Amino acid sequence: MKTRVLLVITTILWLAVSNSAEAQKGIRIGYIDMEYILENVPEYNEASADLETKVQKWKVEIEAELKVVEQMRKDLNNERVLLTKELIEEREEDIFFKEKEILEYQQKRFGPNGDLFIQKKRLVQPVQDQVFIIVQEVAKSGKYDFVFDKSSDMVMLYSADRYDISDKVLLRINRASKRKQVNSRKEKKALEREEKRNSTQEKEVTDREKNVSKKQAEREQLLEERKAARDSIRAAKKKEFEARRAKLLETQKRKKDSIKGLKEQLEKQKESPSNDEGETEGNEDN
Repeated sequence: MKTRVLLVITTILWLAVSNSAEAQKGIRIGYIDMEYILENVPEYNEASADLETKVQKWKVEIEAELKVVEQMRKDLNNERVLLTKELIEEREEDIFFKEKEILEYQQKRFGPNGDLFIQKKRLVQPVQDQVFIIVQEVAKSGKYDFVFDKSSDMVMLYSADRYDISDKVLLRINRASKRKQVNSRKEKKALEREEKRNSTQEKEVTDREKNVSKKQAEREQLLEERKAARDSIRAAKKKEFEARRAKLLETQKRKKDSIKGLKEQLEKQKESPSNDEGETEGNEDN
């Protein structure tokens, strides 16, 4: 890799000094940052998030199997004194094959030619191909002699921002993606107006849109916080009201019970004199 890099640099220097006319004119060199471009392609980010979900699922599966093996070892150590030599060897063989299965599964998912490597390649390859085509278009229209990838193995000891064409490439990728999503005439005209903007203007618009989105998010968060505060106050008031209501009902119940008890007592007192009179009249007759 170092040899290839040195060869490229040597070729550039040779071209720069070999032709005096070209040397006076100067060689136009640009570069891109593939990592920056990938991070700003929505389709790539969505697919990357899906892949990360799969990766986490694979890791959980492996961790679960490793815990099974760990438990098998603990059980064997605890029961070793009770087992025969043949049973111990059989249990150790089971553990060995279980560990072998886990290792094979790890290689299948995360090995050099595993699912993660293959799916990452499938994920990145279409974007890389698109970037390659667009870089050629930008290089031709901008009259660049060489375009390098800043994020590749080639070490760039210094790179001036004015030679970075990443935003130009990213702009064309996003526009190509939007063209596929256009369904109406109105959207088509809006896209045509948008495509008349250069990368600098596009970046300014994007920054403004991000600021608007940020302010909108902050406003929504503030509204949510206010709503949560109102809900909390309402919940507290409702709880206080329910407590007062329960207390009032309890007081009313006690009053009703007290009145009821008093009535019952009065009724008993009324019944008691009549009984006494009846007994007196009976005694007089005798």
